[in-house]
Amino acid sequence: MNDTRRIPVPEEGPGRFGSGPRAWLLRLAASPRFQRFAARNPLLARKARREGEAIFDLMAGFVKSQVLFAIVDMDVLTRLSHGPCAAEAAAPGLPAKNARLLMDAACATGLVSKGRRGYRLTTRGAAFLAVPGGQALVRHHAIFYRDMADPSALLRGDAAPELARFWPYVFGAGAAEDPEQARAYSDLMADTQRLVADDTLRMVDLSGAREVLDVGGGTGAFLTALGQACHEPRLHLFDLPAVAPWAESRFRAAGLSQRARITQGSFRDDPLPTGADVITLVRVLYDHDDATVRALLEKARSALPEGGRIVISEPMTGGARPHVPGDVYFAFYTLCMETGQARSQARIAELLAEAGFERIEAPPARRAFVTSLVTAFRR
Repeated sequence: MNDTRRIPVPEEGPGRFGSGPRAWLLRLAASPRFQRFAARNPLLARKARREGEAIFDLMAGFVKSQVLFAIVDMDVLTRLSHGPCAAEAAAPGLPAKNARLLMDAACATGLVSKGRRGYRLTTRGAAFLAVPGGQALVRHHAIFYRDMADPSALLRGDAAPELARFWPYVFGAGAAEDPEQARAYSDLMADTQRLVADDTLRMVDLSGAREVLDVGGGTGAFLTALGQACHEPRLHLFDLPAVAPWAESRFRAAGLSQRARITQGSFRDDPLPTGADVITLVRVLYDHDDATVRALLEKARSALPEGGRIVISEPMTGGARPHVPGDVYFAFYTLCMETGQARSQARIAELLAEAGFERIEAPPARRAFVTSLVTAFRR
C-alpha cells in the first residue's frame, strides 16, 4: 500500500505526554514518521505546512524584529517615501551586498517591495510610517531586546534589566526630579497615546461627563484627544510637576487652555483632586504592582462622587485566552520594568470590586495590541 495512505499509529498506553485520547494525539504529532506521512498526504499536507511555517515564524521572530530595527535605524522607509530607489541608495553606507541583503529582508517583512525601478514602499510600509511614535518605539526596543537576551535569567530574577533604569518616572515623584528624564518618558508615551486615546474614545462615551480627571496623564495627550472629540467635559490633569509645563503647552496649542487645568502631585503620595465625575487611568495600572494599584483605586473611589465613573484603558493580557500582544509583548515588557505587570480585564475587574466599584464592564477590545478597556461606577 502507498505509505501516503497508511497513517502511522503511535504506541498505546501511558508514557510521554501522559495517557488518554489527547496524549495519543500529541504522540502522533510528535512522531517524525507521522510528520513525514502528513507532509506527503494530500489531505494533511496543507495543515502540516501551516504548522511548520508557524513554528519557523516563531523561531525567526527575534531576527525579524532586528531587521525592522535596522530598517528604522537607517531611515530606510523615510528614504523610500520619496520614491523607488536601488538598495545602495535606500541603505547608504552599507557594502552593496549587505544593502541588498537588508532590502530583500525588508521585502520579506512586507514593508517594502522590489520591481524594475528598485525598492519601494508597500501600503504596509506607508502605514507604519504614519503610526504615531512607531519608529521611536522601535528604536527604544534596543533596550528591551538586550533585556530579553537571557529570558531564563530574567524569569528567575537573576537579571538586572535596563528598562527598570530607563523608566524611573514610574517610581514616583522622588525619582522624577530630572525633567529631561520625565519628558523622555512622557514624549514616548504621548507619541503612542493618540492611538490609545482614539480606541478608548471609540469604546466609551464620555460626552456626557461634567469633568474628567486624568490621573497620571503625562503631557495631556489623552485629555487633548478627549477635548477635541467632546466639547462638554471640563478637563483636569493630575501628574508630577516635572511634566506639567509640557501639558500646559499641549493644551495651549490645542486651544483647550480655557477648559483644562492641571493639579501637580503624585498619586502615590498625594490624595487625588475631587470634583470630577469621571476618572481616567490610561496606561497607568500596568506600570505598578498590586499594592500600588489597590491604593490608587481606593483613592479614585474616595475622589469620585457616588455613581461616579472610572475608566481604565491600557494593554491587557487575555486571561483565559492568552494572546501575543498582552501575554507575550506587554507581559515581558512590564517584567523588565520590574515595577508592574500586565493584567487581564478579569483581574482588573477583581481589583475594582475590592476597591468598592460596581457595574463593572469589560467590552471587547477593538485592537488588543493598542489597548483594552474596563469601566466601573462607584458604589
